[in-house]
Formats: sequence, C-alpha cells, structure tokens
Amino acid sequence: MMPNFFMVAVTWKIAFPGASAGILAMRNVANPKDHPELDRLKDDLENRLRAHYSGSSRADINALPIIRAYHDYYSTFKKTYHVQLQLESIVIKGKTIPNVAALVEAMFMAEVKNLLLTAGHDLDTVQPPVLLDVSNGSERYILLNGQEQVLKPNDMMISDTQGVISSVIYGPDQRTRITPQTRRVLFTVYAPPGIGGQVVHDHLMDIQSNVLLITPEAEVESLAVYEA
Repeated sequence: MMPNFFMVAVTWKIAFPGASAGILAMRNVANPKDHPELDRLKDDLENRLRAHYSGSSRADINALPIIRAYHDYYSTFKKTYHVQLQLESIVIKGKTIPNVAALVEAMFMAEVKNLLLTAGHDLDTVQPPVLLDVSNGSERYILLNGQEQVLKPNDMMISDTQGVISSVIYGPDQRTRITPQTRRVLFTVYAPPGIGGQVVHDHLMDIQSNVLLITPEAEVESLAVYEA
C-alpha cells in the first residue's frame, strides 16, 4: 500500500475529540456468495449473542456504553443507530444475520458482535489518498441504493480523490462497493467519542479473522487506528 494512503484531517480531530477511526486493507481475498465455515461461525455468533443478551430489553441495550456513544452521535442528526437495530433483531426478535456475500457477512458479523460502525469497499476502486474529515453539508455521493445523497453538516466522512466513499449517517457509496469480483478489500470503522482506539483495533482483528476463514491465503496490507 502506498505511503500516506490514509490521512486524517485536523478538522476531524478538532470536531470530535476522543473519537477513533480504523482501517483494515487486505489483498488476495475472495468473495463467494456463501461459505460453509463462515455460516457455522455466524450461527455460533447468533447463539452466543442471544445467550449473552437473554432477557435484555431495548432499554438494556440502549444502556450499553458503546451504544450510548453512537446514540449521542446519531441523536444530533435525529437518526437511530442501525447496528443497534440489527442487534435487537437478532437477540430480541430472533432474526438472523442477512445472507449476502461472504466478505460483507464477515463485516456484519463483527459489527453486531462489537457494535462498531463499519463500511466495506473494493480497494481496487478506491483512488488514494483517502481522507477522514468532517462534512460541510455541500458534499454529495451515490449511495448503495443508487440514490444521490447530500451530506448533513458536521458528519464524519471518508473520501478519496473521486469523492465521498462513506459517512456515518448515510453509509458507504456505490462506486467502491464490494462485489463478487473483489480481490482487495478495505474496511473502515467510525467510533465516536467514548469508545477508544483499543476497541477499534480489536474489532478490526475480528474482521481480519473472519476474512482469513474465507480466504486463508489473504494478506493484510494495512491495519491502523487513528485517535483524535
């Protein structure tokens, strides 16, 4: 990976003291539609989550420190943290992690385990340098659903030389999305104040472990955590 691939704007550090972000880039990956070992791990994770949160109400989940940190961030935009809703659907409603492609499931599994907001990208479509910054409200990009979105001011965002690739409130873009042909992958993590860099690092290691289960020959190009 090229030097200075990922940069952090001073404006981000000023706007979000105590926040963290992380990246994990891997090569020689594969993205099959399904993977038996990953499916078994997913079933085990769902069972462990249900056992861990057995008897928990939505109020109990709201009180979790990581959920509170995201709630404080999302509430300024009058939004609800979607990973919290995913966790609730598994442990309260008995639903399962969606069956998508293996690399995306590897990310989703770590998200619901660790509750950290993560985006995935095809690294070969990303045009470096990549910048973590704060939106001013004029930026726009195409979401995964194909719709154009204008960012709200003061949201965390990541962009490359072609434009925004993700934001906290609206998620990843369509241009750099993970596809069946993805052979190099980039995962990015946003953590608002109150969570800390070590938690982000451990989360990235979980994603790495899941990817290596799919493709044991995959290699890490970069794993890094940044703190404001």
